[in-house]
Amino acid sequence: MTRLRDRYQTKVVPELKKALRRENVHALPKVVKIVLNVGLSRAAKDPNVQQTVLETLTRITGQKPVLTKARQSIASFKLRQGQIIGAMVTLRGKRMEEFLDKLIHVTLPRVRDFRGLRKQAVAAGTLTIGFKEHTVFPEIRSDEVDRLHGLEVTIVTTATRPEETLALLTALGMPFSDTAVEEPEGMLPSERAAQRASLASGRAAAAKREKAAAKKGKG
Repeated sequence: MTRLRDRYQTKVVPELKKALRRENVHALPKVVKIVLNVGLSRAAKDPNVQQTVLETLTRITGQKPVLTKARQSIASFKLRQGQIIGAMVTLRGKRMEEFLDKLIHVTLPRVRDFRGLRKQAVAAGTLTIGFKEHTVFPEIRSDEVDRLHGLEVTIVTTATRPEETLALLTALGMPFSDTAVEEPEGMLPSERAAQRASLASGRAAAAKREKAAAKKGKG
């Protein structure tokens, strides 16, 4: 049993029963899948971007990504039918639970100047979190990054209303703007500062390499 499932059964279920006034456990909302998605618009200009994205998603999720293609041509966007436009991974079961637990307690606290998620971003059954840089995920070593890219994480639940989704995710420990961000277990403030400094250094180095590569390509 994963740590997140244990928390759901021992803490989340009692809280949701009280908050939603439901006694039937099967009527309570739960997380069913998590989808990670990265757009590949830059891949048309830089072929190496696609490989970088695929390696990133594989390392973060432990699962092989699927390439998504355009269903129809759109001239105004210079889009052709069948053109690769993104990469995605869908997580369920144990991998989903482990990823969500790590997202809450490790990844989000690593985001620079993070002060919690906006409650307005919660929809009926889903919450989508956008990351500007993939280096916030602990599996990615900043000194190995040549190209920075963002990604989206969508958490899909059985909730039918935004209020139910918010109640579920809050009970699971998701840090919203008016809740404290939980620190990863065993990490001291000095280690947190060192980690942020390392991330900042890695971002600067990656940006410098990306700029040099772009300049070389134009030459």
